[in-house]
Amino acid sequence: MECRTVKDQREQPKGKSIKRTALEWGVHLATAMAVALFINNFIIVNASVTSGSMENTVMTGSRVFGSRLAYLSREPERFDIVAFMLSDGGEEKRFFKRIIGLPEETVEIRAGKVYINDAEKPLTEPFIRDIPSGDYGPFQVPEDHYFMLGDNRNHSYDSRYWDNPYIERSRILGKAYLEYYPEIK
Repeated sequence: MECRTVKDQREQPKGKSIKRTALEWGVHLATAMAVALFINNFIIVNASVTSGSMENTVMTGSRVFGSRLAYLSREPERFDIVAFMLSDGGEEKRFFKRIIGLPEETVEIRAGKVYINDAEKPLTEPFIRDIPSGDYGPFQVPEDHYFMLGDNRNHSYDSRYWDNPYIERSRILGKAYLEYYPEIK
């Protein structure tokens, strides 16, 4: 019977040790990447704001997290800021805008103020800093679609200008929750 000491048990050929360490690191790295991809594709929306269309709510250059799970148990609501995919002019891009018109509503903009379903009073929009201008619509929002506007109305490329002014519910990626760069809001 051969007796081995603790020191003998720890001694292994260096090649096996390096291979084992590399394999362990590879497994950890692959697991971390899989978890990150899962979170990014099924839990959160992580996006960079590249235009001033949502200023002063969300500034150009900001980074925003949104929740892909926000609308699993409820429908999007008026004034939610959402991330969605838009294919306008052939190229598909990710946008952040505010939901203004809900399915089956009529949206009309008169002198920069938004009216829903021929209401006498316009929507109260405390997030609008500069007085919007212009007349647009009326827009009849189809079932299962939404009408989107930026908060910086005078400088926003939104539903008023798109070839198809309505965003289908399935194109909404998630609700914006947290601006984390350059500061947390």
